[in-house]
Amino acid sequence: MPGRKLTKDDRSHFLELPVSRLPLTAPLCLMAALALSACEPDHTAAHTQTIRTETGILPAAQGVWRNADYGWILEINETGITRWQDTPAGCYRTAQDGPTLMSQVEYRFFTPTGPDRAQFEYLPSDGHTIFRQLDSLPAECGATDLTDRAGTLDVFASVFAQHYAFFERRGVDWNAQVERARAELAAVETDADFFALLAAMIEPLGDSHTKLIAEIGGERHRAQYGLGETLASVHDGMGEMTWLVGIIDGLMNEVLDPGARHILNDRVITGTIDGRIGYIQIFTMGGFDHALEPGTPEWAAGELAALHAMLDEALTEFADLDGVILDLSNNRGGYDAVTRAIASHFTDEAFDGYSVRTDWSADPDITYRIEPADGVRYTGPVTVLTSDVTVSAGEITTLMLRQLPNVTQAGQTTRGAFSTPLAKPLPNGWYVELANEIFADADGTVHEGEGLAPDWPVTVFDPADPVASHGAAVREVAARMMGN
Repeated sequence: MPGRKLTKDDRSHFLELPVSRLPLTAPLCLMAALALSACEPDHTAAHTQTIRTETGILPAAQGVWRNADYGWILEINETGITRWQDTPAGCYRTAQDGPTLMSQVEYRFFTPTGPDRAQFEYLPSDGHTIFRQLDSLPAECGATDLTDRAGTLDVFASVFAQHYAFFERRGVDWNAQVERARAELAAVETDADFFALLAAMIEPLGDSHTKLIAEIGGERHRAQYGLGETLASVHDGMGEMTWLVGIIDGLMNEVLDPGARHILNDRVITGTIDGRIGYIQIFTMGGFDHALEPGTPEWAAGELAALHAMLDEALTEFADLDGVILDLSNNRGGYDAVTRAIASHFTDEAFDGYSVRTDWSADPDITYRIEPADGVRYTGPVTVLTSDVTVSAGEITTLMLRQLPNVTQAGQTTRGAFSTPLAKPLPNGWYVELANEIFADADGTVHEGEGLAPDWPVTVFDPADPVASHGAAVREVAARMMGN
């Protein structure tokens, strides 16, 4: 509806946006299935079976399964699935009484991929991590009580040493951080002090995909850094709610032509500028339809169907215009399947979008090939607008699109946090996420920690007025695309 203002209820749910490819709100945990659906595994749905059947646990899935790259062990018997965290400091059972997060969501599907190899997935074809079957649970699992502070610190330190991929890129000597923390541990008297000790270890990374979460005295504590200058400035100033509502109201009432729409669960704005430039702003890569139960195959299909329908309609309207602005300047991330679906609407030829690996010296675990969408495609001039708020799946979308000859990136450099966070519950019931995946563009260039610099620099969010500057940036880009 043109010029529609957000109601109080609208605004509260609008702020529940994912800032990475793992949602922040517990009811949406299963939405990470779309994040994982990036792969194109070498199997068909006919080989994929439901782990929990009407008669119990699928016999073929029972046993002990290990994925060393991510430090996960699954112990499956006729009663269910037990998760173990396999770390250099010890192997321990995943706590079930801490924060309800992605690490606790149970796998639903099982796909054999070879002798003693299988994929365990939340939805069919939603992952590319392979588990290998072991003869039995390793003897070290459960052998040591790691729940005290010394044990938790050892696990915390070893998990980062084993899995974090960007110490060198972010200029952090992890061994020095660990030595300092161990020297200070004796002076720690409270859980709050211990939380501060661990938080100080990750602060120098400045990585917004790395975080520590704990419940202390019934209160949630969170340590997360590297969120960029814009969000910090907004939080210290007018506040994020006022900022977001101001941006939306400015677009609907001052920038876009009459008839602009705020749609898909308030995650998308579409419209035109001066009848010559199409405009699409996407705030999150997912969360488009709240009517379906999250985590079901129907939900996953519904999310993508809603996106494709929106793009088909908008790009049909934009077909004869001078160009299209895809505004990702306030995109907080979301689900990788959505990023590839977006890219598929802006090309007539298949292309390599990006690759992922967990070892700098190894070949990619997978390269994602983007095929042209079956629906409406737009191959005229496209400008992708970005800022330091653009992160994660928003950056992946930008990474793919800027490789196309018809696409220009404008705005400010993106956040530089691409990796899907690796979730690790700690033995004391706390929870950590870290960046372990190395994303690269088709040329093999890795932009983690640096972000994607625009071809055409434009100030999108000026600290002096982060609302008005966004509208001014959109108008500036549109004018240039119209040749004004």
